[in-house]
Amino acid sequence: MKNHVFRPLIVVIGLIVLVLIFRFFYVSKDFGVHERGYMYGWYREGNIEEWTKVQVKYQGKEYCKTCHPDKVESIDKTPHVIIQCENCHGPALGHPSDPEKLPIDKTRGQCLRCHAKLEYPSSGRANIRGIDPDNHNPDIECVTCHNPHKPSLEGLK
Repeated sequence: MKNHVFRPLIVVIGLIVLVLIFRFFYVSKDFGVHERGYMYGWYREGNIEEWTKVQVKYQGKEYCKTCHPDKVESIDKTPHVIIQCENCHGPALGHPSDPEKLPIDKTRGQCLRCHAKLEYPSSGRANIRGIDPDNHNPDIECVTCHNPHKPSLEGLK
C-alpha cells in the first residue's frame, strides 16, 4: 500500500482506538445496556433514583381547573384552548401556597411570542393571527385592549 493511503488509514484507526478507550473510561457501565441488551438510547439505569427526586414545575391545565374552573372553561371556548395556563402565568410548582398568586406577565413580549408576524409557510405560526408590533399600538400593553382569556374580537375590552 502506498504511503498516501497508509498514513491516513493509520490516523483514522488511531482515532477510533482513542475514542473507544475514552468511551471505556468515561461512559458509565449502565449507560444504555440492560437485561435485553442496548435499549432506550441515551438512558442510564443508574440515574432513575435521581429522576424520581426531580420536582415537576409545570402542572398542566387540569391542575389549574380545580381552583379556577371559570377561567379554564372560558379559555377552552377560544383559539387559546391549545395553550397551557402556565405558558402565560408561569410554572405552578408550589402553588397555591408558595406563591399564593402566580405572577402574570402582561408585557407585549408575552403576546408577541406567538402574535408577531412570522410567515414561514412550513410552520403553524403562519396560521396564527399576527400583528406588526411597530405599528399596532406600540406604546401600550396588549392587555390594555385585549382579554387573553377571550382572544377574539368580542374579547376587546
